[in-house]
Amino acid sequence: MLRKLTTLFLTLTLCWTTVACGGSNETTPQARNVNSSAAAPSRIADGKYPVQQAEYDDGSGQYTLFLLNTPAGTPPEFRTENLQMARLTDEQIKAGEKSHLKVENGQPALYLTEDFKIQYTHNVTETQTNPQTGQQETVVVRRENNFWAPFAGAVAGNIAGQAIGSLLFRPQYYVPPVYQPGTSVLRGYGGYGSSYGQAVDRYRTRYNAPPAAVRNRQIFRT
Repeated sequence: MLRKLTTLFLTLTLCWTTVACGGSNETTPQARNVNSSAAAPSRIADGKYPVQQAEYDDGSGQYTLFLLNTPAGTPPEFRTENLQMARLTDEQIKAGEKSHLKVENGQPALYLTEDFKIQYTHNVTETQTNPQTGQQETVVVRRENNFWAPFAGAVAGNIAGQAIGSLLFRPQYYVPPVYQPGTSVLRGYGGYGSSYGQAVDRYRTRYNAPPAAVRNRQIFRT
């Protein structure tokens, strides 16, 4: 009888210790390599695919598109970084065209209506001391979700009267504007260019800082 009681006591003690340790792991932020969480870029045959939903994560700079009518054996999720985008013309919209991904010679380009919203995930980071090593580390403390409308009507209207207005309708690289906490929709873009590097440079000139995705890639570089 005494042996059974002793065994039961040790078992309960072990269970209590395990739960306590588990709770500690959940409440202590751990450094997480944001860039490593990005899935490998997708491949898809040349063609035109309607877009059901689009997501962007500024931790990795990766886009995830949910496509319709993909070829047999090709998953509907398409993932890539530094995606080219363009706005559909009014004539195309009147003709019934919807937001879609067009792939030519393996190069994807996202064509959007002006009111199309991309789900935007913003990674909030802080510099904290790792309790195990005593070293300063940058960690993701939370994620905030809102939307990004690259070709929102007000922005497109302002640009239309300028020389670069026609660029809206040709595939370009874009980076989101600076993140604004509490804003439900980010409108327009922080930088654009014929290359991703050019878009980043224009963002730096405008905000005197790199885009969130570029900063996070540098911080969490392996």
